[in-house]
Amino acid sequence: MEVKTVKPDGVVQTLCRMCDTRCAINVHLKDGVIADITPFEGHPVNQGKICPRGSAAIDQFYHIDRITKPLKKQADGTFIEISRKQALDEIAAKIDELRQSHGARSIGVWKGEGMGFHQQEEYIRRFAHALGSPNYFSNDSACYNSRFLGYSLVTGFWNSFPEFSDADLILLFGTNPPICHPPFMREFADARRRGAKLIVIDPRLNPIACYADIFAQPYPGTDGALGWGLIRYLIETKSYDFELVERHSIGLEKMARYAERFTPEYVEEQSGIYRDVVIEIAEMIVKYRPRMSIFPGTGLEHYENGVNNVRTLASLSCLAGALDISCGLFWPEEMARRKLTLHDELPLLDQKPIGADKFPVLYDRRKECHTMTAIDAMLGNSDYALKGLIISAANPAVTNPNTRKVQKALLNLDLLVVNDLFLTKTAQLAHYVLPGASFLERSEIHIHPKHQMVTLSQKIAEIEGVKDDYQLWRDLAHRLGFGEKYFPWATEEEVMQWTLEPSGISLEALRKHPEGLVYKPLRYKKYKTRPLPTPSGKIEFASPYLKKFGLSEIPEYIPPYHMRHKSKDFPFVLTTGARKSLFYHSRHQNIARFRTVHPTAEVEIHPEDAADLGIKDNEVVRIVSEIGSLEIPAKIVGRSELRKEVLEIYHGWEEWRVNFVTHDDINDPICGFPLLKGVPVRIERI
Repeated sequence: MEVKTVKPDGVVQTLCRMCDTRCAINVHLKDGVIADITPFEGHPVNQGKICPRGSAAIDQFYHIDRITKPLKKQADGTFIEISRKQALDEIAAKIDELRQSHGARSIGVWKGEGMGFHQQEEYIRRFAHALGSPNYFSNDSACYNSRFLGYSLVTGFWNSFPEFSDADLILLFGTNPPICHPPFMREFADARRRGAKLIVIDPRLNPIACYADIFAQPYPGTDGALGWGLIRYLIETKSYDFELVERHSIGLEKMARYAERFTPEYVEEQSGIYRDVVIEIAEMIVKYRPRMSIFPGTGLEHYENGVNNVRTLASLSCLAGALDISCGLFWPEEMARRKLTLHDELPLLDQKPIGADKFPVLYDRRKECHTMTAIDAMLGNSDYALKGLIISAANPAVTNPNTRKVQKALLNLDLLVVNDLFLTKTAQLAHYVLPGASFLERSEIHIHPKHQMVTLSQKIAEIEGVKDDYQLWRDLAHRLGFGEKYFPWATEEEVMQWTLEPSGISLEALRKHPEGLVYKPLRYKKYKTRPLPTPSGKIEFASPYLKKFGLSEIPEYIPPYHMRHKSKDFPFVLTTGARKSLFYHSRHQNIARFRTVHPTAEVEIHPEDAADLGIKDNEVVRIVSEIGSLEIPAKIVGRSELRKEVLEIYHGWEEWRVNFVTHDDINDPICGFPLLKGVPVRIERI
């Protein structure tokens, strides 16, 4: 590949995008080569620390398997290189053909986060609506949306990064920060030095649990039962924040009536957490409130009761008085900026966005279609068929549930275009593959709600023939006849200048301040002087909004699928999604030095279960569900690491795709999330 760096020698400060934490880094250039990556000391996100993924951005950038030229699939299934002009001309012609014959809504766009996250999403949304299609899909259909909805339905917002260092009590539900969010560890350490207590709730004994004052190991999917038990204790003992609740909430009476059944004994029956532990956690909340942080990880999302389990935790935080304080549910203020989306200008509701009828809250609150329903639409099992799809840096053939069905659906499309860095499992199914630009090859505006700060990441280098995301959508838009109106900016820099104008902050100012600029000073307890961004303007322990859709006003606890559908054929419960230290979902597996640490996938199993089945460590076994099967080596873990009859498999392996056994048709009724955890399975020896 032909690489040109922004300068031959020196250091450029930017933000890492090997995950979504966006740590500040120094990129060292020597003789026109990216030679090293080190932490940048002046940024509050990582404060001079960097994880191994950050330095591996060099491995990714120069990887021998990088796609640097457009690829076109031939009749025999192989790819040939073609020019970018030919690729875009042919793709645009096919889009126009589908638009003429089946309507613009027959074409969808799908955003991943393999190359970025923020501006790219708005480009893709803008392109879809300008084309005339409401069908925007994303990886958020199986990550993030559930927690966002759970919190926003109670408070109107969700800030996913509280200031843990200010807390006197930290409760972590279904998350593993040393692996998922390394910068959190510095904040935890600061809090612990001040004497803060740590409680970890997780079916797995993950690394952070080893430092906890209390580690509670519930049955998968039962976090809501514990949440309700803690709510009951605060209400029964009159230990909640009376002023906040009385003046700034609705629905307490309904919540109190429902909470009555969640005695410590009932919580133990549902969750497996001893009644005395439930009481001890509740007493600690009473002792340390309101200076408490509750953080739910993705471990709560992947059940059919996920949103309501998260709503329960949001309600618990508010009862404890932890609303709009630094360590609790801080309510971030937005930066004044122009948005690229066209939802107000071109809402396209008459075009029946895919999945909006089944999961109206998801579409109404997120303006996002449902990816599992999209798979059905590709197969012709919907109100209308989805015929064409452009995917940018997503890998649904690995990350979406029911992999065989996903593959069949993608192969059924008349046009599949993938824009990515590598030839992923999804890209291998495409008609055209376009070379994507990594975060080192572009600039982007980053907003950090936790600090109410804006940062500009800097372009480091460019590869001959590789264009950034904006150029892709702009060039297609101009070929399809709506570029002059909706994509008039020649470069991404012009786009950023346009979006920043209302803020009064210039690109030049951001370049001079790589540590970022505060766009608004932090203020707390703003609910005292202005309404919360909920329909009522108050905390909604009960949601009239959900009632309009025929959904439960209060976050009712429903026992998870594996408890309601016990079967002798599937006696084990499989959870998926626990991350590896060096991978990020399906990314980074092709970095050789990472594979020496994580060479193969494993199914983690309790030693007594392994002994009962005669399974030895590293023996290849078959995991079978109602959906499909997967052959994978077994890893016998310590007795305390998992509950008996619970299994764990990392979810992002391309060679061992756990989603061959996960359900796409058992969904949360509010957000539509699929059942990726708590899947009933059996183990077969091979």
